[in-house]
Amino acid sequence: MKRIIDRIFRNKREFTNSTDYWRERYRRGGNSGAGSYNHLAEFKAEVLNKIVVDQKIDNVIEFGSGDGNQLTLANYPKYTGFDVSKDAIALCKAKFFGDHTKNFMYLEDYNLSKHQADLALSLDVIFHLIEDDVFDDYMRRLFDSSRNLVVIYSSNTDDNSEVEADHVKHRKFTRWIEAHQSHWRLVDIIKNKYPYDGNHELTSFADFFVFQKLPKIKQADVPRP
Repeated sequence: MKRIIDRIFRNKREFTNSTDYWRERYRRGGNSGAGSYNHLAEFKAEVLNKIVVDQKIDNVIEFGSGDGNQLTLANYPKYTGFDVSKDAIALCKAKFFGDHTKNFMYLEDYNLSKHQADLALSLDVIFHLIEDDVFDDYMRRLFDSSRNLVVIYSSNTDDNSEVEADHVKHRKFTRWIEAHQSHWRLVDIIKNKYPYDGNHELTSFADFFVFQKLPKIKQADVPRP
């Protein structure tokens, strides 16, 4: 189904940029893709729900909340989701109407001083950020918004030789983190239960990468020469 939707969007509208692609996709009734449905969604929920329990997470923030289907499997005490699509936000508000543990907001309304959480999520988003400046802004916002953990579900390679879709660009994002987020460390990699075998509907090239914020060094703790 995801491949069919992608083909329809390529035929109907020439790709301009990643933001416009997703706004138009949701406006036309498209969904978040195969990764947010069926056994792939169940695998993601299994991993994330365990992290929330094990790490005693009280609140979660997600950048790229999409159509909210993945969230139907989540057990988060408190959740705020941001998206570039107003149609996706409206869809989620309707889907979770009456659930006061969940809040959905347009990305342009994000405010660093107001929107902080124990855990920040990026699920199936990074390889859809085609433009370098959009990728850079997204990554900084993702890490700045977390007080403790950042969990990324994505590919982690610069190899784009087999990419067929205009809205997909693989990135070695851990290299960016090493260069720009020195106060964070990679504490775990959870491999996909359904590794990519060429079938976009049933398998995924994404794995889980878990980052933890390093404690601030107090002046008294700094070794003296």
